[in-house]
Amino acid sequence: MQLEGTVLRGREFEPVEGRVVVEDGTITAIEETDTDSTDIIIPAFVNAHTHLGDSIAKEAGGGLSLDELVAPPDGLKHRLLRAASTEEKVAAMARSLRMMEHGGTAACIEFREGGVEGVDIIRQALDGRDIDAVVLGRETADAMEIADGFGASGARDAEFGALRTATEAAGKLFGIHAGERDALDINPALDLDPDFLVHMVHPEPLHLERVEDSEIPIVVCPRSNLVTGVGVPPIRELSERTTVALGTDNVMLNSPSMFREMEFTAKLTDVPAAEVLRMATINGADIAGLNYGLVEEGRDAKLLVLDGDSDNLAGVQDVVRAVVRRAGLADVTDVYL
Repeated sequence: MQLEGTVLRGREFEPVEGRVVVEDGTITAIEETDTDSTDIIIPAFVNAHTHLGDSIAKEAGGGLSLDELVAPPDGLKHRLLRAASTEEKVAAMARSLRMMEHGGTAACIEFREGGVEGVDIIRQALDGRDIDAVVLGRETADAMEIADGFGASGARDAEFGALRTATEAAGKLFGIHAGERDALDINPALDLDPDFLVHMVHPEPLHLERVEDSEIPIVVCPRSNLVTGVGVPPIRELSERTTVALGTDNVMLNSPSMFREMEFTAKLTDVPAAEVLRMATINGADIAGLNYGLVEEGRDAKLLVLDGDSDNLAGVQDVVRAVVRRAGLADVTDVYL
């Protein structure tokens, strides 16, 4: 397979005119050459933090606080999940996964509520889909054992030392929410030496130093944080200290669109467009241990093709900036997952 157009090549997303050569699902060459194609070829997205179970209750809970919405065990989300049938949850999650596929998301890192049953439910929703999910079980060690790791709610909710040890012994991924409401749970989360943190809206200088020293990646979810009223993470400061990836968080609060998350992040902060695109692609892939997220030789050919001659993108002067700040689902012509 060969794809022609403007290729956003490598980690810097250098725009080059040419073609991407794919053999057996792997990018084997990126060739600079003249082409008549107006397509824009970029790596498919990695959504680094999702709660797909919330797909059963989109836009529920308007006006509620963060704790009222999602705090375990009796936040609105958890009550709705307990009341829904397995069939309802599978169907709703499958629809969100399908939407993510159509929008060019190759993978998500899913914090999966419901213990062993919750892991089984997302496996059912993934059946027949092209999107990958790195599933982090929650609540029990048994859920972690059958999943790809463990996704902790936060150090203020429970003591996770034993589960962290068990996850590490299993050679699996351990992520934890931290600094979403305030700074109080950040040091306890860092003490667990997690593979990554989620949110970090309220880091203090000491926390930034610890993150930099330990090189712990952070997943930020700025649209979600704004909706829940907890503030906005200091994305520029975090990105200067460590790897930062983007996630869309709860489907109850936001659509799982990486286009929307990128645009919001870029326009909210002064982070360069190329860095925002890294947050939506390779940085999440690196956290999850996936061999995609870049258009370069040797990477899996998880690719997204945009119509550079669409009414929205025709005439752009800065392709990377346009992809991050302007592109959307209507500009997608092909997705290769």
